[in-house]
Amino acid sequence: MLYEAGDPLRHATFPHNTVVSLVAVLKDGRSAEMAVYGREGALGLVSSMTARQSFGRYIVQAGGTASQIELDRLHEVIGTRPKVRQLVLHFAEAMMARVLQNVACNAVHSVEARCCRWILSMHDRLDRDTVPLTHEFLADMLGVQRSTVSSITRALQAAGLIRQGRGVITVIDRAGLEQTSCECYGTVRRSFERLLPHTYRNTSTPDLRQPRRCS
Repeated sequence: MLYEAGDPLRHATFPHNTVVSLVAVLKDGRSAEMAVYGREGALGLVSSMTARQSFGRYIVQAGGTASQIELDRLHEVIGTRPKVRQLVLHFAEAMMARVLQNVACNAVHSVEARCCRWILSMHDRLDRDTVPLTHEFLADMLGVQRSTVSSITRALQAAGLIRQGRGVITVIDRAGLEQTSCECYGTVRRSFERLLPHTYRNTSTPDLRQPRRCS
């Protein structure tokens, strides 16, 4: 855990090959993902524009490396470097688009489709087929019971899209996952590619208007 809700933010953190989730923790102990950060941006940057405190809990989901810069120093750079300021604004817009799309996604799309979206998001940021994803973690991120996630991942494995291991999921058929996911994955990815080119090393963007279902 990097920050708990309400903790002061003193640095902006730029992940290199790691993934960090911003999680809302409710009074009854349940939690759900609000945002995810990888090499496409920086955590703590948007929040620091106003309150400079953590809005939720930041949890490292995949170990790796990251760079940090003091927020005061970063704001000096933003104030004096127009290109850096423009990048920050593009990142803020992309994050807002992702958060708003996720609100719609959580309201109308199936848990199965959202689970595929999450696996694809991790796959994009780590550039390896085997990603650290437990059923418990996926359940927390999706706001559902662990048994629901277990049922979905078994179906995805039976369909030949993934292979489950101890604490990991290996992507076997990425194209199949893209088709099983909802349209929100492609919508968010296109937003990032438009606002922050070269975010994804694989430059092709899926068109997910007609998702495929697993039985």
